[in-house]
Amino acid sequence: MVMISVIMSVYNDAKYLEKSIQSILSQTFEDFEFIICNDCSTDSSLSIIQKFQKLDSRIKVINNSTNLGLAASLNECIQMASGQYIARMDSDDISYINRLEVEYNFLLEHKEYAVVGSKSIT
Repeated sequence: MVMISVIMSVYNDAKYLEKSIQSILSQTFEDFEFIICNDCSTDSSLSIIQKFQKLDSRIKVINNSTNLGLAASLNECIQMASGQYIARMDSDDISYINRLEVEYNFLLEHKEYAVVGSKSIT
């Protein structure tokens, strides 16, 4: 079992996807699985995801045959998740290199919290 399951739904985000995936794979905290659901994209999103899957065994791919939408796709990811914690990632976002480490350490030190988030820069 891994500590963190990072979940991501993707729908036609090829423009941003490589940087988004790479920002998770480059994390200082490495005990995670990365579950990516391709929600029936019509652009090159699936091929980008598959390229990264070949390079990193932590990536698990769900490929929807019909477009289910964000909530249903994320629920599919959660069903597959084996981590103690779930981290949500958007396919057009980039995470700081220590995001998972900071969030994980905070939750370990503050058992009274169930959910954490972080600021964003736009």
